[in-house]
Amino acid sequence: MEKPNQTLTHIDQQGNAQMVDITEKPATHRLARAQSIITMQPDTLAMIMSGSHKKGDVLAVARIAGIQAAKRCSDIIPLCHPLMLTSVKVQLLPEPEHNHVRVITECKVTGQTGVEMEALAAASAATLTLYDMCKAVDKGMVIQETKLLEKQGGRSGHWQAEDSQ
Repeated sequence: MEKPNQTLTHIDQQGNAQMVDITEKPATHRLARAQSIITMQPDTLAMIMSGSHKKGDVLAVARIAGIQAAKRCSDIIPLCHPLMLTSVKVQLLPEPEHNHVRVITECKVTGQTGVEMEALAAASAATLTLYDMCKAVDKGMVIQETKLLEKQGGRSGHWQAEDSQ
């Protein structure tokens, strides 16, 4: 298990929440990849894969939701810096052998702070959208394993989850 950082940067010396001051940080190329998985009934996944859902192409809608969430991340995460993203990719990978859709996201920016939250928000929004579009036929879907897979750039350099693909 990774040793936690001993300093929480979003808390000031008095214990108050604060936005991190990145004024003096250099702009660098940054990348983050994240995933989220939504597990469902086999019939629900088959309907998604065949495109026979009455709401249309749910994978396309989920992809757009993920992209939009990355772009609007600072609107929903209170202390997150607004970023001028240079790339957002959202892959939706149906895995019938596991009855789930794996969502893999990648966000890039050249900036003074990382894009981990944007990648995680994109993965979360895509799986939430799949749930929303399919809940009428499968209320028991489970969203799980929402996590950071990799980050590059910035002072801390490259980090990759041990089990990332």
